[in-house]
Amino acid sequence: MSDERIDALAETARNRGLKLVRSRVRTPGKRRFGKVGLTDTSGKPVFGMDSKGPMGSPDDAEHFLRNLGAKDWGASLDVAVMPRKRKPTRPARPAAANDAEPESPAPPKSRSEPKPEAKSKAPPEPKIRAVKPGDAAELTKLIHYLGHEIDEKSVRRNIKALAKLKEEPLVATIDQKVVGLCGVHKTVTIHRDAPLGRITILVVDEKAHGLGLGRTLIDAAEQWCRQNGCKLIEVTSNDRRAEAHAFYRHMGYERTSIRFFKKL
Repeated sequence: MSDERIDALAETARNRGLKLVRSRVRTPGKRRFGKVGLTDTSGKPVFGMDSKGPMGSPDDAEHFLRNLGAKDWGASLDVAVMPRKRKPTRPARPAAANDAEPESPAPPKSRSEPKPEAKSKAPPEPKIRAVKPGDAAELTKLIHYLGHEIDEKSVRRNIKALAKLKEEPLVATIDQKVVGLCGVHKTVTIHRDAPLGRITILVVDEKAHGLGLGRTLIDAAEQWCRQNGCKLIEVTSNDRRAEAHAFYRHMGYERTSIRFFKKL
């Protein structure tokens, strides 16, 4: 395999929050020559790896990375891993003659019609709405999850200030309980012909991971920006959140700059 293709494969892996591991065997014909594997940012095997190193083909790794883009990252924001192989179930041991119980006569069949099985209750659907002052307590917990230190009183004050600017954050709810938050903002700049939209925060409760809420909140934020005349939307994410970076790339966002800030 050419070095160019390996480099491209490594870049694709990085864009999905993964790392491409290449076999150290450099002698053609030897076992594991040209083999590759994938790990997450902590070095945990994700695809094509065993205890001795990479064992997958580049074609298989490329196929895995392409299919990874179809998975729903809005949910847990975690890197997908290959499912474990289930052990084949052993057939039940036939009972020995002295273990078998005598067969009892079958009960008479009832003439009554069988009762229809009860339908399983569908899970509640998440809803997206604008934030309310009463959400402050639950939002404070979500914000703390991202590492931002702020008290409930300050969150409530910020909600009121954003309402005056008509930039209320969006929240996701399940059974009227807030489980997700997405901040939206628009700004007019001297060098652009239209307002710039921005996602200021995105977080989903750990208990609600796997429901696609991240994707749903992003879609709602993009719709809000379009309705407010924005032609471009941006989002910032902490350097250490590799899984979040992969999620945004799956949502069509591109890395175009480096963010700098200074405390005043």
